[in-house]
Amino acid sequence: MRATVIITRDLRRAWAGGGLWWPVAFFLLVATLFPFAVGPDAALLTRIGGGVIWAAALLAALLPVERLVAPDVEAGVIDQYVVRGVPLALVAGAKIAAHWLGFAPPLMLAALIAAGLFDLPAAVLLRIELGLAIGTPGLAALGVATAALVAGLRGSGAVAGLVMMPLAVPLLIFGAGALDGGAAAMKLLAAVSLVLTAGAPWIAAAAIRSGMD
Repeated sequence: MRATVIITRDLRRAWAGGGLWWPVAFFLLVATLFPFAVGPDAALLTRIGGGVIWAAALLAALLPVERLVAPDVEAGVIDQYVVRGVPLALVAGAKIAAHWLGFAPPLMLAALIAAGLFDLPAAVLLRIELGLAIGTPGLAALGVATAALVAGLRGSGAVAGLVMMPLAVPLLIFGAGALDGGAAAMKLLAAVSLVLTAGAPWIAAAAIRSGMD
């Protein structure tokens, strides 16, 4: 029940500030502008389209990182959770779920538009959607863990990018690799996403606890 309350609160706050639309808008902006930069080479766009979609998904997950943990730390909300005996790992896990619900499902719908811009065949689009469904929980977990690590730092947005992007490289590699029909890449993507999703709440909890001491 506590987790549900935290998820609902985070989603409501994101909706109130219009924050849920920014990752999707940014994703579509990247997907729209990239074909203009590359040119009208349909074969090239088809070949690189999946990788561009994955890179745009990473950037979309990174966009709201500054708002995931820092506002609650500054407002004393995290202190209230601790006083009430709510485990910080549970708080972090709920924030991961809220972050995923906020950007992943709309992103997967926006990927349909992006696939049309890159003229991707239906089979590739299906693998993209499956890969995003498997990989975006890992991106959400990585985003919350990064947000906890940089909470309270000056210029946390830039620092978050430096921390998160290298750690997300395996997701990008295996997500893009799965587009060629490689079952092994899809399994590795699932494994990396599972490790990140399972480990991130504890890392985030330790980072928040360290910042409170």
